[in-house]
Parts: sequence; structure tokens; C-alpha cells
Amino acid sequence: MHESTRGRGEEKEIRYFATDSDLIDRTGLSDADIDQCYRVLEALREWQVASRALSEASNRYMKLNESDMRAIRMMIRAEDQDLLVTPKDIAREVGISSASTTKLVDRLVAGGHVIRVPHPKDRRTTCLEVTAATRRSAHDTIGRQHARRFSSVAAISTEDRAAVIRFLRGMVDADAPQGELASP
Repeated sequence: MHESTRGRGEEKEIRYFATDSDLIDRTGLSDADIDQCYRVLEALREWQVASRALSEASNRYMKLNESDMRAIRMMIRAEDQDLLVTPKDIAREVGISSASTTKLVDRLVAGGHVIRVPHPKDRRTTCLEVTAATRRSAHDTIGRQHARRFSSVAAISTEDRAAVIRFLRGMVDADAPQGELASP
């Protein structure tokens, strides 16, 4: 199925989640429940791997890095909602300094992905817009992928979608940095 190790001439699948961790509360769970929990985590890991591979393929196709792609996706979403986008918005979305934002915007302009336009009310501010060619390219690649994801979600029942939402929100809460990993 995925990566495997070879030992004594047989193929053995690598488990990515320790089944014997002393940190996991198994109270009230049968062996079958525990196994199913691990299968859910493994399926989520597989989806993360697939999602990362898709993101990397999109970056290569668009000839952009991850920060550039995040900025473009944000600009497309904002433009679809008739919102103006400034370099400050890009810096906030991508989490970079104003100097790094300037370099990012310069790259996107030089690559023909973005144009600078005057702000309609503030002469000191420049707005950014995604070019028609980049918008079309994103629609034909990333947009199609989102449509496939939507179809996958639409194919399950209302109750199952509610369970998935609860699960994913629980995962967001579980993955919030805590203890030594939390920001100071």
C-alpha cells in the first residue's frame, strides 16, 4: 500500500502511529475501536500526503513557491468577494514582513501573475489584482481539484458530514500547540 520495510524476506507495512503509547487513553474502547481509531488517523495522514503532493504539483505547474500560491489564492478569494487587496493584506495572510512582501509582490508582477493598481480612495496605497491568465490557470487546475473535493463531501449523508465537521474541528483543537510548543 505505502512505504514498507523488508525484514526476513517479507514485506511489512510501516505504522505511523504508535499503538503502545502511554499517552493515549483507551478507557472504554475495545480492540476493534482502537484499531478503527488508528485507521482513521492513517487515512487522515494519507490525505495530508496527497494534499501536500497536489500542492507541490500546483506550485510546479504555476512556477511559484508556497507563499506566492497562498497570496494568489487569497487574492482570488478576495476579488471574488469584491474586496480590495493591498500588500499589507498579503503580509498578514502569508505571515511575512513588509520587506518580504515587497519581494513577493515584485516576483508575482514580474511573472505576470499580479498587477498593481491604484487604490480607489487612498493615493498612498497600491492595490493588487490577479491577472486574467493566472486566474484562468488557477481555475483550470486548483479549481477543478476543489470541485472534486466538494463532490466527495456531497456524496456522503448530512449526518456523516456533521460527524466529519465535528471530527475535523476536534483535530484543529487537538493540533493547537500546547505546553512547550505554544508560542510565548
